[in-house]
Amino acid sequence: MQHLSQLLKIDNSNLAWVLRLGLHGLRTQLQEALKTATTDPGSAACQELLRELNTLLEAASQHESLSGETVFSTEENSSWEDVLEPVTSEQKGELKLKQIAEALLSDRELLNYIGDYQFLSTNDADLWNEMQRLLLRVPEKVAHAWQEYILTQASQIGAKEHKLHLSLPFTRNESIYPGLTGEVKATGLCLSDQIDFDPRLMMETNHGEIDLLAGVVSTCLKFIELDSSLHHALKSVDRFGVRSLNDEREKSKYVTALIDRFRRVQTTADHVDPIVALRARLDLDEAIHSLVYLPCGDRYSWWGKLQQEARRTLDSVVEKTRDAGYHVQIRPLWGTYADIFNWSKDDLQIDIGGVRGEVSACLRVYAKINDEVLPGRVLFRSS
Repeated sequence: MQHLSQLLKIDNSNLAWVLRLGLHGLRTQLQEALKTATTDPGSAACQELLRELNTLLEAASQHESLSGETVFSTEENSSWEDVLEPVTSEQKGELKLKQIAEALLSDRELLNYIGDYQFLSTNDADLWNEMQRLLLRVPEKVAHAWQEYILTQASQIGAKEHKLHLSLPFTRNESIYPGLTGEVKATGLCLSDQIDFDPRLMMETNHGEIDLLAGVVSTCLKFIELDSSLHHALKSVDRFGVRSLNDEREKSKYVTALIDRFRRVQTTADHVDPIVALRARLDLDEAIHSLVYLPCGDRYSWWGKLQQEARRTLDSVVEKTRDAGYHVQIRPLWGTYADIFNWSKDDLQIDIGGVRGEVSACLRVYAKINDEVLPGRVLFRSS
């Protein structure tokens, strides 16, 4: 905790602000989790951790009061507690971004992509991120229009765009959405080629396709922690339904399977038999595409395009397998379910989002290697 305390006490530091934001969020998440995990074997240790977090944050707050400075100034000289602590109507009045959030939910065009969504955030920083993450699963053209609208409306309450981002490891630099400063302080989100992949992948950069897959898997792992709306439909974990990752047991099983499948891709990449590598890539592709929202994210949303970017890497390994003398067919399954069900197996029917009678998500592509058929798997909207 020594280095955490040192960083928190540095005046005028953006990094200290990010750390403080993260610790407040972690504290709130743990407090909420403890309410429903009273019999969890880690509850006692979690309570001790909360006490340490409280001590850290209280000391940082006292230091800030003594220094009389904040990392970002506002017209009203708000303290960090105004920005980071959960806001209640009795203490602080309504959230500054509440009307923007209500306008977002009232757009009937978005209903098919986000369903009957209700925001859970209790402070403006979290609400900003929740709104932006929601837009990552709608068609990019629609999302961009709403992002511009939200920034315009935020500027009218004294908040302005800021380039402070939470970075996700990837093979390129890309802003996903901006942060805010001024009357509302919030981090944005970006992809960065300057930070390491998730350590659980035990991956070093080698400037190949495996790097891209490592970036996608790292991003998936981070989003699981950031976004409580995510579900999984991975057959090897649970073949009978789409399960919320708010369930700690489901989350642990899915995360373990995703990491294991990535590791198999690493270890089989240079296998003498290209079929072994192809099977590993098909399994990883299934794990990545089995991370879904309900309703399913649009294929042409930011989220959908990220998953498609990973799927396109199958092309090179298919070509390598064909060059070795195998007959290989790969087919992503989209369109009317009646037209594709002969190529799939163990499909799941959902009753939300998408177009009735059509595929909402292609979890696994159909593949045929010589005479062996590997069926695909989809989520489809009931007729």
